[in-house]
Amino acid sequence: MEKDIKKAIIPVAGLGTRFLPMSRVLSKDFLPLVDKPVIQYIVEEAKNSGIEEIVFVVNPGQKTILNYFKKDPDLEKLLTKRKKEALLKEYKNFEEMIKGLTFSFAVQKEPLGDGHALLQAATKVKGAPVAVSFGDDVVDSEEPALSQLINIFKTCSAPVVALKRLPAEKLPAYGVVAVEKIASNLYKIKKIIEKPELGQAPSDLVIVGKYVLTPEVFGYLKKAKPTKKGEVILAEVFDKMLQEGKTIYGYELKGEWLECGDKQKWLKSFLYFALKDPRFKDELKSYLKTIK
Repeated sequence: MEKDIKKAIIPVAGLGTRFLPMSRVLSKDFLPLVDKPVIQYIVEEAKNSGIEEIVFVVNPGQKTILNYFKKDPDLEKLLTKRKKEALLKEYKNFEEMIKGLTFSFAVQKEPLGDGHALLQAATKVKGAPVAVSFGDDVVDSEEPALSQLINIFKTCSAPVVALKRLPAEKLPAYGVVAVEKIASNLYKIKKIIEKPELGQAPSDLVIVGKYVLTPEVFGYLKKAKPTKKGEVILAEVFDKMLQEGKTIYGYELKGEWLECGDKQKWLKSFLYFALKDPRFKDELKSYLKTIK
């Protein structure tokens, strides 16, 4: 199995119902974190992890995402003509970020689970190991989160799942793993418990929406029995693999996990980045002190 991972799947086909009514016209992937949409953070992380080809899994109504990551010569000419040097610099930085990346898309016609979304991109990755990053999770870290997972994969040649620790009271809202510790931050996953009852979680390690998947995982996804709702769920496929003696690793990511899956989490993530940004942090901190 090849060890270099150059392709990533980014599923963005969700309906974003938690962000209604805004998500009727704006895909949640384009919600801003300061002055960049969430999806740009995800793509930047992939690029900085050595990814060269990105496959977006979209729903039939999404058209914005590929347009966003295209060069716009007319905009560049306009900014140059109007001598908007600061804005032109920002745009050129964006162009530099997408340089060397190729983008394509697969369509998920119905929201039939995260595993089903990944299956739509299977033909695009052509039997190679692939990185996966869902659009709800941004990780602020010195080493990009996907890079951390890819480095583990290069050693173990098995699927790798991103993990983070959470307080006990938050665990019932997440997929929690039972693990065997292998090394610092590295674990063998023994079982995945989806949304355990309070006090029943097997650990305080929960699954973050970032993975390295092997071709074998896609084989299991293709054979997976849908749930009563007709969904193919990645966590259930992992559990099936574990039951059959397959090895799946979990890696506790280094860095700050910023969730964007609902309004409150997104607002907290927005504030996190805004209060870190040297352009805005001092003024914002002063302003916040005036709010009663």
